[in-house]
Amino acid sequence: MAVRGKVLIVEDDRAICNFIRRVLEANGYEALIVHTGREAISMLTSHCPDVMLLDLGLPDMDGLQVLTQLRKWSLLPVVVVSARTDESEKVRALDEGADDYITKPFGTSELLARIRTAIRHTRTTGGNPLIAKENKFRAQGLLIDYDKYRVYVDGQDANLTQNEFKLVALLGRYAGRVLTYDYLIREIWGPNKAYDNQILRVNMANIRRKIEKNPAEPQYIFTEVGVGYRMIEGDSPADKEA
Repeated sequence: MAVRGKVLIVEDDRAICNFIRRVLEANGYEALIVHTGREAISMLTSHCPDVMLLDLGLPDMDGLQVLTQLRKWSLLPVVVVSARTDESEKVRALDEGADDYITKPFGTSELLARIRTAIRHTRTTGGNPLIAKENKFRAQGLLIDYDKYRVYVDGQDANLTQNEFKLVALLGRYAGRVLTYDYLIREIWGPNKAYDNQILRVNMANIRRKIEKNPAEPQYIFTEVGVGYRMIEGDSPADKEA
């Protein structure tokens, strides 16, 4: 199953939306489009994209209001795409939690580079040096390829779904640390699914069937009963060289 990076475009100019969508789809991304702030908030909690391109001049609210609401529950990367060129506007957006700011008009290469950079920053917040250097996480026979959106076990594609990949990728970024049920649900499905542990358990059961030799005795993802899940610590650079 092909898993693609999902980009939410929040822009009221339909011509710009269509242009960005064509660029993204030509480069392997899935594009979601909304034209208002309220639609953006709804889409964020229902589709959980990998990155958001956010215009500030929306018809129903300022884009910064969308950003402020998002930052209450998620560190989803946000690239502001705006016609506002004033330095104070850029500073305010960055202070409110935007990861980057690009002004219109812009080139396609620059836009794609900013998207890649924003996504890469979220992958390295866990401090794993191999992810930071190669966009890959390795632990024994497990390989998470963040560029290809795929997980391999002993060289074989595990064929994870989009949400299954996101779960494994998130655990890989914080390998060795316990991520709580609520945190995982919020990051993958948004705040509307808060405290719905069943959706998490079902996805984790499917993941374990695909990546563990014996799902009842996992070697990669461990359950901390009543708390959350923990990924095995990754191989060190020395292990990779050996």
